[in-house]
Amino acid sequence: MGSFKGHALPGTFFLLGGLWWTAKFSLWHATRRNRNIGSTRLTSRASQRRLEVVECSLILFFSFVGMLAEQFLSDGPHLQLYDWPAKQWKDVMNWQHATMYLFFGLAGGVSLVVHTTDAMPLALDRLMMALAFFNEGFLFLYHLHGRRLLDVHLHTLLLYAVMGGACVCFLELFQRGNVLLELLRCALTLLQGSWFWQIGFVLYPPGGPAWDPEDHGNVMFVTMCYSWHLAFALLLVGVVYCAVGCAVRSRLKKTPPVEMGLLKPRDKEAESEEEVL
Repeated sequence: MGSFKGHALPGTFFLLGGLWWTAKFSLWHATRRNRNIGSTRLTSRASQRRLEVVECSLILFFSFVGMLAEQFLSDGPHLQLYDWPAKQWKDVMNWQHATMYLFFGLAGGVSLVVHTTDAMPLALDRLMMALAFFNEGFLFLYHLHGRRLLDVHLHTLLLYAVMGGACVCFLELFQRGNVLLELLRCALTLLQGSWFWQIGFVLYPPGGPAWDPEDHGNVMFVTMCYSWHLAFALLLVGVVYCAVGCAVRSRLKKTPPVEMGLLKPRDKEAESEEEVL
């Protein structure tokens, strides 16, 4: 991962994940708020399960691609952890990054079981995602020893977003369906994604001049850039939330309301499940 492409890959994954979560949570919240306008099945139990299964499958796919990239690209260890002739660990950085992808893959796998069977409690998906973010932060915390000033500062700023995402996911264990926590997780995930790209451009500028790793002015500038990235993430979440809300209200106004007392028993049971979610 010590290259521009190595930072662009997880950055793209986190940006896509943050956009997906923003659209999904905005859709569910907007539909619940505007249910009195009309009737819809956008957030029925079956629809929610289908979305969750798609999401878990994508997380598993991204994690698998990330682990393969860390291991089998030209500078990867190719599953070799220890170099016996040199008597030293081989490409430990790649192994750390593969471990990061592994935990997100575990979170995706557990969530897939949670939403396709009744074998595990529902809250386990949030717990595993919190652990995946925490493990990412834990790895990055001990990833900086002996690095240059600018490199350490860039990854320390990334650590704030990572651990913030872990804390928010943990709070969702007790406040599931809280739209403020869900949108905050979306913003922090988008912040991670865009900041991974920023790290790639600063440390491994493609075709551009190298940054002075010991210049304090560079440290101050990237700190200001971090604030801009946070503002961009919050703005993007707000724009998607408003756009989805407007689309849902327009859809519900065109949908004829359901007559009272005409719902089948199975429909009433499904609506009660929606309220729980």
